[in-house]
Amino acid sequence: MRMAVPGDSAALLSIYREYIQTPITFEYELPSQEEFTHRILSTLACYPYLVWEEQGTPVGYAYAHRLGERDAYQWNAELSIYLSTAICRGGVGQRLYAALMELLRLQGVKTVCGIVTSPNPASEGLHRAMGFRLVGTRKHAGYKNGVWLDVLWFEKSISPHGPNPSPVIPISHLPREALQAVLDQFSLP
Repeated sequence: MRMAVPGDSAALLSIYREYIQTPITFEYELPSQEEFTHRILSTLACYPYLVWEEQGTPVGYAYAHRLGERDAYQWNAELSIYLSTAICRGGVGQRLYAALMELLRLQGVKTVCGIVTSPNPASEGLHRAMGFRLVGTRKHAGYKNGVWLDVLWFEKSISPHGPNPSPVIPISHLPREALQAVLDQFSLP
């Protein structure tokens, strides 16, 4: 497990391509490699973007982004994860999510959310296994492939919600040793 770099865009886009015709993503068309590179860079400006490699090849990734633009939302983050269908169900998703949440906790994030198209048994199972609770369902939230789709909202507190929280720290401001310790911890079998 490691942090993503802009040069990962082609490999990560290839993983994302596996989902573009499914209801798992609400995008209709595969973004360009240039757009995907931009997404990686804009995420890394504040949040972690993790890559799982097997034999030097990226086979999964997970990232976080701000949930809500107003300042009062800064202590929340939405998580996203995409795994190559060749490695699903091998525990990689749990490791990526666990590392992502630990990094976000170190940044000062208090609550994480997963927004999941329903039905999606694999993602629903991942969220439940990781201690998320279902807090709501948005009926007919999106239209794709000729059907209206519901979206499930999962939520988990990752640190206490005390008074006067410090602003969230950008991922690039975490000490390198702390970042590497988290990546190492969750990369081990």
